[in-house]
Amino acid sequence: MISFRNATLADGPVLGGLYRATFLETFGHLYKLPDLEAFMAERSDEAFTRLLAQPDTAVRFATIGTAPIGFCTLTALSLPATPQGPAIELSHLYLFKPWHGQGLAEQLMDWAFTHARARGIDEIWLSVFTENHRARRFYARHGFEEVRGYAFMVGNQADEDILARKYL
Repeated sequence: MISFRNATLADGPVLGGLYRATFLETFGHLYKLPDLEAFMAERSDEAFTRLLAQPDTAVRFATIGTAPIGFCTLTALSLPATPQGPAIELSHLYLFKPWHGQGLAEQLMDWAFTHARARGIDEIWLSVFTENHRARRFYARHGFEEVRGYAFMVGNQADEDILARKYL
């Protein structure tokens, strides 16, 4: 049975491992090993523990038993965006591939909207890879409008991402 839970500060290693595994599953084939190694080194368990300690960070896990299978992360806005009011960043929304298409991403997105509204947030911003058509369709269905291009760095490789915004 799938359940959901909020992350605690002690979940830094869980979040770090889950992020690295889902990123590699989704995008690992796109990069040269030195670029991927540099990118992953910046996303250590310690880095995720520091992220969880930030007051604007909130994370929701989807789990089977105690095993996490996906997650959603909201953080302070770090993207080069131009919000019109209070804003937050949807930094991550990942699920392992066997659980795609089962409504879990919908539930995580609903949590993100509810959490942001409860904090008085007017806008959610995110960055999505231009070639990730499935994610782009998902975000469009949830009211995100694509605003402009953005260079997302993985080591020395610049990927063409798109900044997208949703008004709440």
